[in-house]
Amino acid sequence: MAKVAFLFPGQGSQKVGMARDVFDSVDASRRVFEEADMALGEALSTLCFEGPEEALALTANTQPAVLTASIALLRALDREPDLVAGHSLGEWTAHVAAGTLSFADAVRLVRKRGGYMQEAVPVGEGAMAAVTRVDRAEVERVCRETPGVVESVNYNSPAQTVIAGAAAAVAQASQALEALGGRAMRLPVSAPFHSSLMKPAEQRLAQDLDGTELHDPRLPVFVNVDAAAVHTAAAARDALIRQVSRPVRFTELVENMAAEGVELFVEVGPGRVLSGLLKRIDKSLRGLSVPDAASVAKAQAVIDEARGAI
Repeated sequence: MAKVAFLFPGQGSQKVGMARDVFDSVDASRRVFEEADMALGEALSTLCFEGPEEALALTANTQPAVLTASIALLRALDREPDLVAGHSLGEWTAHVAAGTLSFADAVRLVRKRGGYMQEAVPVGEGAMAAVTRVDRAEVERVCRETPGVVESVNYNSPAQTVIAGAAAAVAQASQALEALGGRAMRLPVSAPFHSSLMKPAEQRLAQDLDGTELHDPRLPVFVNVDAAAVHTAAAARDALIRQVSRPVRFTELVENMAAEGVELFVEVGPGRVLSGLLKRIDKSLRGLSVPDAASVAKAQAVIDEARGAI
């Protein structure tokens, strides 16, 4: 039987109105938004469905919002994967799917995570840029040779590496990479996520996680920092903490899941970013997206067929 993996998106996939259709049509999905509102003591659902977009884009709002929309879509999909993973914030969604931590705890923690990450570096002092047309090793070399803090932080595909750090250092490294024939596109984010400048946020989040009950995941969760599966609560906690200030090794993660026998990758959550990256990692990989209610029935049929269900 073919293995099926669910992938969950991170920050940048959000849009006003996300998952509204499953909220309106699926009781289990509606309950997800109601639980999020109760856990945070505010109407996160209203922000997701009505905006404003500027408020939804604030890191402390984006993270619980994307998590909630993704879990609402997961409940609508109503299928169990064999393995799970997420990109950055999406790793938290993966752990909810695997039963490592409760949805309510995850919503509260990622709200804090977003706040801590923003507070670690004042707005305007950090930056991120997506680099293409230059290979990973060359990007790493340029970062090492650039004065100041600038690091490779997202290995999204063989063709795309994201760099982050102090704004001036990111600008200088971007200029050097473009001189080598690359393209460096500044990302519209408010902090240098997954860089060493996030260490203060990591330390604060570690204290919160230490006070939260985690369980051994009921299925393998492939984590960003090691591109490998965790099977225990202790390993999950450690990976979630280390992830804040370390690179997202998404390319290796996908390759390692495929090596475990995954034949179908299903992106569950707003947007189609991860499905696009899949094809850039390996064109032979089979993937589909579940970003809305209209895609649920088709995805269910494809999953059932992949497993040989009658």
